[in-house]
Amino acid sequence: MVSAASHLSSRYFLTSCPGAILSAKRIRPIINAILDPASKERPRLECPALDTERYASLLKKRDARDDKPHIDYFFTLNLRNVVDLLPRLLGSVVEAMRFLGPERCALSIVEGNSPDGTADVLVALRPFLEEIGVTYFYNNSAINPSDGARIRKLAQLRNLALQPLFKKKVPVSEETTVLFINDVAACTEDLLELAFQRKNLNADMTCAMDWTYASDDPTFYDVWVARGIDGDIFFNITQNGSWDFAQNLFFSDPKTKSRYEANLPFQVFACWNGATVFTAAPLLNGLRFRDSRKDECFQGEPQLFCKDLWFKGYRKIAAIPSVNLEYTDNNARRLKELKGYTSEVVAEEDEASVGIEWQYEPPQKVKCMPEFHRQSWLPWDEHLR
Repeated sequence: MVSAASHLSSRYFLTSCPGAILSAKRIRPIINAILDPASKERPRLECPALDTERYASLLKKRDARDDKPHIDYFFTLNLRNVVDLLPRLLGSVVEAMRFLGPERCALSIVEGNSPDGTADVLVALRPFLEEIGVTYFYNNSAINPSDGARIRKLAQLRNLALQPLFKKKVPVSEETTVLFINDVAACTEDLLELAFQRKNLNADMTCAMDWTYASDDPTFYDVWVARGIDGDIFFNITQNGSWDFAQNLFFSDPKTKSRYEANLPFQVFACWNGATVFTAAPLLNGLRFRDSRKDECFQGEPQLFCKDLWFKGYRKIAAIPSVNLEYTDNNARRLKELKGYTSEVVAEEDEASVGIEWQYEPPQKVKCMPEFHRQSWLPWDEHLR
């Protein structure tokens, strides 16, 4: 059988050029792996075949009378020094765009400070993405979050990646869905499940659950950013900064804990968790990523983004526990073996229980945690009124 990417791969073999760091010989198999889901040229997390029936609702056409081009899905990534992850991560993004319809998708990537050749691959991808019909924006930035003012610079990088949407360089609308993905080893079904559940739940934003292997057992990773619907962190961190209670998620909210343990979506105040999907509407109406204002609780730009969403009336934010992500191929494999691939988890779900009874009033107070050992409760809308 001829693979979906074979004609692209053969053309690449003939026309490839070396990058600034990587030779053409090293770039070629990475490109081939990104373009071909069946490729074995590069080691990566193996993913199940896509359940196209489950995600068919994402393909529904708009009004047939509207024949103008329109971007329905805007994929966004900030990448740095992740060349070995690209076959899985971008391979899943490309497969998702092929499924959704490349002409309905745009991809915006901002890269910077990558001595491993990440930029070489991202530049080499352009002709192949354009050939399949994807609108591709690539930008290289010298902004370095590790060199002071970390949150401000991370916010700048996120806004830079979204700039083509802000400036309407592609035909977007408030109906456009944004998929903002971190450097995670994600399967195509992980990304599509987040988009599916945003639509299924009528949510403003959906997030995965991300994990790290700090020990033999995976630990929820994004605890500094994520806040439950009760305003608390996802697991108790003691005043000395200990993560000894990391396995006891949602200790302060029995209802959320019950839904999490049943792998059912649950409402949160704030999340990011490795990958998120949200409506473009607030972005097109002026919302931007930012850092903390003077005297505002010091917090991450994704938490501030969610705080601003609540303030602007976008209050249906949900975590999707069937989607579990890790940041390397090897550990993602361990995680999927432990928690199940998304398709395996949703096959067991009780469809009647998936829906969320949305809470439109925010928690009165949200935990402020500028450092793990410094915690306090502050009004959820601190410095917004």
